Parts: sequence; C-alpha cells; structure tokens
Amino acid sequence: MAEDRRRLLIKGGTVVNADRKFEADVFCEDGIIKKVGRDLKDLPPDARVVDARGKYVMPGGIDTHTHFQLPFMGTVAVDDFYTGTRAALAGGTTMIIDFVLGPKNESLLQMYDRWRGWADPKVCCDYSLHVAVTWWSKQCHEEMEVLVKEKGVNSFKMFLAYKDVFMLRDDELYESFARCKELGAVAQVHAENGDLIAAGSKKMIELGITGPEGHEMCRPEEVEGEATARAITIASQVNCPIYIVHVMSKSAAQAVMRGKENGHVVFGEPIAASLGTDGTNYWNKCWRHAAGHVMGPPLRPDPSTPAYLMNLLAKGDLDLTGTDNCTFNADQKALGTQDFRKIPNGVNGVEDRMCVIWEKGVYSGKMDPCRFVEVTSTKAAQVFNIYPQKGVIAEGSDADIVVWDPDAEKTISAKTHHQAVDFNIFEGMVVHGVPVVVVSQGKVVVEHGKVEVVRGCGRFIPRPPYADIVYSRIQQRDKVCQPQKVEREPYTGPVIQLPSQ
Repeated sequence: MAEDRRRLLIKGGTVVNADRKFEADVFCEDGIIKKVGRDLKDLPPDARVVDARGKYVMPGGIDTHTHFQLPFMGTVAVDDFYTGTRAALAGGTTMIIDFVLGPKNESLLQMYDRWRGWADPKVCCDYSLHVAVTWWSKQCHEEMEVLVKEKGVNSFKMFLAYKDVFMLRDDELYESFARCKELGAVAQVHAENGDLIAAGSKKMIELGITGPEGHEMCRPEEVEGEATARAITIASQVNCPIYIVHVMSKSAAQAVMRGKENGHVVFGEPIAASLGTDGTNYWNKCWRHAAGHVMGPPLRPDPSTPAYLMNLLAKGDLDLTGTDNCTFNADQKALGTQDFRKIPNGVNGVEDRMCVIWEKGVYSGKMDPCRFVEVTSTKAAQVFNIYPQKGVIAEGSDADIVVWDPDAEKTISAKTHHQAVDFNIFEGMVVHGVPVVVVSQGKVVVEHGKVEVVRGCGRFIPRPPYADIVYSRIQQRDKVCQPQKVEREPYTGPVIQLPSQ
C-alpha cells in the first residue's frame, strides 16, 4: 500500500514538552497533530511511519530573531528567505520571526508589504514578522494600529543604537512604548547607547584602531547594560512589557534580572552566538576570522560570558532564544578592511541554534530537555501569542516536530552547513545531540541528512495582540495600581510674591 503523505505516525519516541516528557506515539494528518498516546488505535493503514525509538519527539524550534536578505550597511544579507528557512529546517527550527527594518521616514505599512513580497514566494517554513519603528510621528502611531489589527503583527522593535540611522530618543521611546501598551503589543529593544557608541567609534579611529577589535572596544558591555536598564525604566513608566533582544553581556543580563526583581514585566533573549562563543575572536590575527564575528551588540571578550548567560537561561532569569541571524560573506565584510565601522554587522545561527543550546545547556547538565523545549520553542510561542498552535506536542497543534537523537553527534562547519554564508562562528564545535527527522506542516522535510523542501510552501502566521503571558499582569496592574491623589484641606496661608519678569 502506498504511503499517504498527508498522514504521518511518529512511533516509539519520548515526547518532550515544556512541562513534562512521556512515552507516546504521535499521529499527524493534514498538517495537524491528531492523536498523542501509547498504542494508538484505529489509525489509517497508509500513514507514513517514522521510527523514533530511543529518541525525543519535540515541538519544532521557533527562532524569534532573524534578518534574512536584509539591506544593511550598503549591502544585502546573503541568506535570503529561501536559504535561511531551508537552513532553519535543517537544524530543527520550523518557524522564524523576521524583522521588517527600514530607514527613517518610510511608511511602516509599505515596509511590511515589501517584506511579505520578499518572503512569501521563498519561505520553506512558517514565519511571522516583527516591525521596527525607526522614527516617530503621527503616521507611525496610526500605522502601528493597522499592523496589529489587520496585518497580524503584535511586536515592534525600537533601537537605542545606530545614531542617525535607527535610533530613537528617550521621549520617542516613551511614546512608542505607550503605543505598544495601548495596542497589546510586545515592545522590543536593541539596547545599546548610540551616543556613546558614536563617540567611542570616533575615539578608536583617532587612536589608529581600525580593525574588528575596535568594534567591541567602542561599545563595551557597560554601554549595553546602561541602555538595557534605561529601556526597562522608560517602559515601566507606562506599564509596558519590555523584551530585550540579543542579550550579549553580563551587564545586560543583570539589568534584566534587576528589572524582574523590581516587578517589571521583562523578557530577556540571549542568542545562539552569545551562548556559544565569545568576543576574544575580535583579537584574532586573521582579519577575516575577526570580522566574521562582528555583530551588534558585539560578542564579549570575557570568556566566561556564554556560560554565565546559559546559567541564567537554565534557571529562568533569561527567557527564550533567537539568533539575530544576519549573514554576510567575506567580500561583503571586506567593506570594512580599513575601518571597522564599515564592516556589515551580523553572524549566522539559524541552523545551529538548537544544537548549540543543547550542547551548552542539556549535554553540559545545566538544563533538562523540558527546559530546552521551553527556551527554544514554547516560551516564544507563548510570548508572541501563537500557543498552542505552535510550541507544543498536543492534539490540535500544528505538526511542526523534531525527532532528536541525544546520542548522535556532529561537527559544525561552514563546509557542511546549509546556509549561503561562507563562514560559521561555531566552526569546529562538536555537538552531542542533533535533529534526525524534521517535520513541517505534517510533512517530513529532513531525514537521513537530506533536506527536501518546497520554495514558498511556508505560511505567514498572524499573531494576535494581548498574549496572556505578557499582558495578564499588565492589565491587572492597570486595575489596581493607578496613582491616587491625596485629599487634603486647601492651603490658606501666605504665599510669597515672585518678582515680575
């Protein structure tokens, strides 16, 4: 009997969700998980069977932070929506959330339409879009509402960095955060002090430091920590939840923790790069190697940073993971051979995130497989309000599934990865635990090391506002924590007279 590709039975594995793991078979039909349990009965005989004995069956990864084919710093990221999402699937990620990011004074709606036009014909997996607010005006204020109510966007990113390009002033941040709060959206920030970076960059060049090491030295981690704390402070003044993208340093992580300790609704997103490598690479004698690691915020030269961030991720002080995947080849990075300020910022990660986090988190003994699922999939689905459609192995959820072999290993290399970029910041890392079968929309797209995808088969996933995990506390505080005036008798005493102007 011929197999029916609409039907899939994953048999004999251990299902891992964020809350528990258990032995069960998983039956999928028409892209949806229909049954989860042991010894399932009354299944169609023509279903394709995947043997998962001795392996984990987990919800597909959700990468919360990508930049595919991004026009940036005079060039365009080399991994587009086809090669990027194909690589994502190869690594066990079945959904990505990319950023609509354009120049000041351009319509947010026009930028959104442009990104949809780029992505829809190419994506191999499901995807969604954040929208960056790089300028502030009445038009932005109005278009944010259209994006939320009509376009399926529930998150907006603001920059405290990239002065004169993307950066908003503090008063503009206040207004944009207030608008996110009104709309039930997640306010995200790239947290670095743009004024200090501009001054630091100029200083490095004046000192004759033009190589990649200057990139880190002009924006040390204190600059990231200050901006993180400032963003949390501003957001708290309008009772807006805040999401710190790409937490790269101890200073930024500590600011996130302080915000949580002070009762603010804060989410911290470390990325594969900050968890898997460090900024000592900027001092490598090979310019190409050093430049290959240039990103913003930069990796930190303190080699204990990745383990520190992983510890915080494991115990819940940091929340979920992305990659900030934004890739440029050697000839593109070479735009900055004489001036580090011209090196296009960005690194890889979309394909290797799952393996790197498993290696540094689960294999090292810092987190269990349930926490791994939470930080790579479930929490992202909850924060961005697509749970339980995504992020869980459960009846009725999308059949985006990874069969994970904890005993398999591989060596990460640019020679073998599926991304278009010619460099890999994790080059030579041996990882223990890899995806052996990946299912997207109920179809096997990765098996036996082969990736079989259809260009444009991915769907845009709209995300409604007011995610419960984000806004339940916010809405309750609005009810019970409003400022109250003090009722008192009017003052009737003397008042001095000020001299007239």
